[in-house]
Amino acid sequence: MERCKNRQGGRRTDVQLRLAGLWCLLLCAGGGCATQQQIATSRSVATRAVAGVPEDHAPVGDVQVGDVQVEAEAIHQVSHVQGTSEAIATNDVGSPDPALPTGHRTSSDTLSQLEQAAISGNPGLRRLEQEYQAAKARVCYIGRLPDPTVGANIFASPIETAAGSQRANVSLTQMLPSLARLNAQEQQACFESLALQQIWAAERLKVIGELRARWYRLYVLQKQIDTTVANQELLTSLTDVANSRVAVGRASQGDVLIGTLEYSRLEEQLVTLQQQVVSTKADINRLIGRAAETEVPQPGELDVRLPDWTHGMLKQLAVERQPEIAAARIRVQAARWGLEVARLKRRPDVSLNTTWFAIDDNRPTSMIVDVGQDAWSVGAMVNIPLWQDKNDAMEFEAGWKHSAAASSVDAVIQRYDAALRDLWEQARAADETARLYQMTILPQARQTLAADQGAYSNGDVEFDRIVNDFRNVLTLELGYHRALGQLATAVARIRQATGT
Repeated sequence: MERCKNRQGGRRTDVQLRLAGLWCLLLCAGGGCATQQQIATSRSVATRAVAGVPEDHAPVGDVQVGDVQVEAEAIHQVSHVQGTSEAIATNDVGSPDPALPTGHRTSSDTLSQLEQAAISGNPGLRRLEQEYQAAKARVCYIGRLPDPTVGANIFASPIETAAGSQRANVSLTQMLPSLARLNAQEQQACFESLALQQIWAAERLKVIGELRARWYRLYVLQKQIDTTVANQELLTSLTDVANSRVAVGRASQGDVLIGTLEYSRLEEQLVTLQQQVVSTKADINRLIGRAAETEVPQPGELDVRLPDWTHGMLKQLAVERQPEIAAARIRVQAARWGLEVARLKRRPDVSLNTTWFAIDDNRPTSMIVDVGQDAWSVGAMVNIPLWQDKNDAMEFEAGWKHSAAASSVDAVIQRYDAALRDLWEQARAADETARLYQMTILPQARQTLAADQGAYSNGDVEFDRIVNDFRNVLTLELGYHRALGQLATAVARIRQATGT
């Protein structure tokens, strides 16, 4: 993260440019750098926010940060822990994560290329990244002193004094808010930017998960089209057999009509499947951020199997690596700093000012006053926080926001716990269904169809039974491919939920 350079040097440069020598001395005396102990404390607070350390171990009131670079290092540590920095966008998202056993493979790098295109081209991801960059930029100024104010007065009628006529005066004012409050505001802004970084990472996982789900749906649709076309050819051969039987008087014309009707039904099914293919491709292009009519290559062969996972392992991975959970924890830290900011609102702000008075040399020489010598004045003002009810209300507001942020962490963890349980059961059910289709149901259905075909040639069964057997085989084949797609989709959703 780009950060402002060293705060002490930056502040001194700003002060020297803004104020006269008096202000420089005052500000340099009050704006020193943080000690090494304070820097170490700030780093630990930033990393604890993601690690889920109890809040009692990170006392907000004891942390005073005087260097923006400290926050940059803290953000770097959090990004390293979560694996969600911008550098991830250049990695191969299709490669298996070492923390999670591989659940499925594709025979082509096409899916990985589409994921890279989605990461760089998805409008929602770009928007979140821009919001994150804006939040990073806010950290660089939120803890700085307010700009000084300069005022001038020119008198139409000069003020007559013993030293001469006063024609004009120029004043310079600098407000000095509580430096502890500025540091607290900076810390709060830094944690808020960290939370946005994690939200970007969570959205990135969501986009990849949605893309994979649609890619597997496209695979299933293509397999269903291939299966339907193959069954059309089989039905054509059955209809030819029926025609030959009609020609020799061993069957009625109704058998041919039934075969023709079934062929037309398959044509209708093909039209529906092709429409779903076009819609799925348009959805893939939407996720990538390109025109809906852009051509999408067909998926290759999909070798899918159920990984050796457990719900407990998946939940632990999600707690450790899911960016949305990390964002919720970081928001708790940001809210704690917001509470500190509200508490420090009770500290008064000091305003220092100096004024230069222009005096004319239009009086006789005097032994009492210096005629014609310009005058200077130095003053100070402080606001008095009298209205305690207002300050109490601000603290109550910040306290409730902190409590709400803390409650959201448990809510997010429970939501992902339930989602992972559901997805894992879906994956197990889809795997068992696919195995049942492949090992038992489909072979038996094909054997039944083959036996009835031979019996029909001998005139032992009616053509209606052949058509029913054919429908059963087609339905079961489509169900098999659908189960494979559901298994692959569930595994992809699990990876998304676990943050991998």
